[in-house]
Amino acid sequence: MKKLFIYLSLFIFLFSCKKKDSGLQAQSPNAEITKVLEKFYQQYGKSSEALYDQPIAQDLFTPQIRKEIEEIVSASKQDIERIKKSAHPDNKPLVLEGSVFTSLYEGYTSYRIKSISTREMKHKVKTADAIVTFENTAVSPKIEWTENVHLINPSGSGWEIDNITFDKIAQVKDLKTRLNDLRAEFKK
Repeated sequence: MKKLFIYLSLFIFLFSCKKKDSGLQAQSPNAEITKVLEKFYQQYGKSSEALYDQPIAQDLFTPQIRKEIEEIVSASKQDIERIKKSAHPDNKPLVLEGSVFTSLYEGYTSYRIKSISTREMKHKVKTADAIVTFENTAVSPKIEWTENVHLINPSGSGWEIDNITFDKIAQVKDLKTRLNDLRAEFKK
């Protein structure tokens, strides 16, 4: 009887222990999107300097956005080298300054993902909109604004940022327009 009690206790104990998530379970779309946004804002959110320090992250942007960013950064690096080798190395080269990926040039001091909505389009292409609120308390008076990050998951392989609709405080309406304007400026 004592053995049976021990075995039963051991069985109940082992059965009641939850396995840690081994990554095999599918995450909810909101959890996946939150991960992408957190990585994005940690890596690129506050300043454009990170664009020069490392290759553009393959898993954050759609191929089109990534290509445009890479072209702009490459053109900027070429201009930096051209200026260094010129007769006037003190001239300012074309560089990405400020926070390219947010509405406010100065960037933010904090952000919060307010909501995420997902939907499935034709051909099983999934899209999502994440409403993100920002705050910059480093300026006086503090500034608060909201942006809409548009993501897609075309083949189920992962969420990628396809565009960002900026707040009305921005000089342009969205990220694609900003990248287009920057590309045009760098081609002059």
